[in-house]
Amino acid sequence: MTPLLQDKIAIVSGAGRGLGKAFALRYAEEGATLLLPDIGLERAEKTAEEIRSAGGQAVAMETDITDERATEAVAERARSLFGGVDILLNNAALSSGIDPQPWNAWTVELWDKFFAINCRGTWLMCKAIAPLMEEREHGRIINIASDVGKMAPSQFLLPYACSKAAIIQMTQALARALGPSGISVNSIAPGLTATEATRLLPDSDKLFAATVETQCIKRREEPKDLLGAAVFLASDASLFVTGQLLIVDGGASFAQ
Repeated sequence: MTPLLQDKIAIVSGAGRGLGKAFALRYAEEGATLLLPDIGLERAEKTAEEIRSAGGQAVAMETDITDERATEAVAERARSLFGGVDILLNNAALSSGIDPQPWNAWTVELWDKFFAINCRGTWLMCKAIAPLMEEREHGRIINIASDVGKMAPSQFLLPYACSKAAIIQMTQALARALGPSGISVNSIAPGLTATEATRLLPDSDKLFAATVETQCIKRREEPKDLLGAAVFLASDASLFVTGQLLIVDGGASFAQ
């Protein structure tokens, strides 16, 4: 069987660890050639080396997605290396090392940091990469949102929840803007997933246990649980799907 992403050029941001690494490895297994921009070059290079060791093709580069010039450099690198881009998966985000707080206890500095990385960074990546897709008259953009806005803990993670809600709105707006160019734009909303970042949350074991109780499927969500959705939205199997939010959380938000 031909791999679903054979000969496709994919960019996965934040692929140095966690969900981003899982997405990148799976895309490589499906035949994609990868460019991996990450704030941590060493981490991204380890992911790229793992892909190359398995016979795939991947290039890592250091990128701060909050910097417009840096995102433009990603587009320039993709053009010079591969001649264009077929898939953009916007995974890079701020989610780790943040203590839950009451809604009115957040500092302006931290609020702005969440929006700079999670919202503006995603927009800048789309702004830089979409023109390469428009040249080819096709492309797949996948933005990583979250189910947190539908869950009770969102009141204690307010800037994160709001920045991820903005991703959902951005996805729908860009689906309309880019659809005439043959580009689909969709988003995936994970639930609480067992990654390096979530393990740093205070009382993470208790948090996971409480989350599992809200789910229809009674086990902890793992990065592998999101890979099918990411491949589907990147492949030709989703040619007529755009502007959609695919919630992958074991039924937690549905069960509320």
